[in-house]
Amino acid sequence: MAIAYEDSDSGVRTIQLTGRMDIAGTGEIELRFTTLSAAEKHNVLVDLSGVDLLASIGIRSIISNAKAQKQRGGKFVLFVGGNSQVSKTLEATGVDELVPMFADMDAALAALA
Repeated sequence: MAIAYEDSDSGVRTIQLTGRMDIAGTGEIELRFTTLSAAEKHNVLVDLSGVDLLASIGIRSIISNAKAQKQRGGKFVLFVGGNSQVSKTLEATGVDELVPMFADMDAALAALA
């Protein structure tokens, strides 16, 4: 599992996740993901377009970080792009009702404005 991030001048931190968010993959990035998601001066966009598998432990990590960011007064959205496997998983588990999910990058960024 790989994790990268970029901060924009507009106050958005984009966190890109790539690989399998299963027990092993989520374990590899969990601490860094939590640290990067705790961006007090940034709203957070998590790019899941490169995620091959989203297991329950990965879903838990996403929800936990989204709730923490909301408690700090920030916004947290998910970008899935054309990743139908991940979007179907998020919809089937109801995560898309808890955390805004977008297939379009411009719409995701607009939700953070």
